[in-house]
Amino acid sequence: MNLSATGTALYNPAVQTVHIIYASTSGHTEHVVDTLISSWKGVHAQKKRAEQATPEDLLQGDMLILASSTWNTGGPEGQLNPHMHAFVAKAKDIDLKGKKVAVIGLGDSRYRYTCRAADHLVHFVAAHKGKVIEPPLCIINEPWDQDGIVKEWGAQLLKSL
Repeated sequence: MNLSATGTALYNPAVQTVHIIYASTSGHTEHVVDTLISSWKGVHAQKKRAEQATPEDLLQGDMLILASSTWNTGGPEGQLNPHMHAFVAKAKDIDLKGKKVAVIGLGDSRYRYTCRAADHLVHFVAAHKGKVIEPPLCIINEPWDQDGIVKEWGAQLLKSL
């Protein structure tokens, strides 16, 4: 893999398609996903909102990324975004068969269970026989000035493949 002078991932021939399923209501998670996609060259990345995705979408691409913010609804503090929660519930019977998966979680430092969405997604992947290939990217608080962290994680993700 080559890196630009800014550390942006340019290309990894082992990964040709990445399918991203994300849940974003305020735009934070979508911003992180868009930043990640824009940092990659030579990789076809396709994103889909969780509320529009089907369980079969989890099987798309050479690699899958699941991304969600952490919410405090539907249970104790630290739950998935309601759209992602509904999506993974629909996908309860999916078999990821060793699929390479990466996870992105967002959170807010005002809460005790900051970024717990990442933990829920890692558990979902493991329970469905997928393989999480890197530690999750956890973005705490506003993502707007954290693009460098996102790009660095994206470069490492491609390198690990």
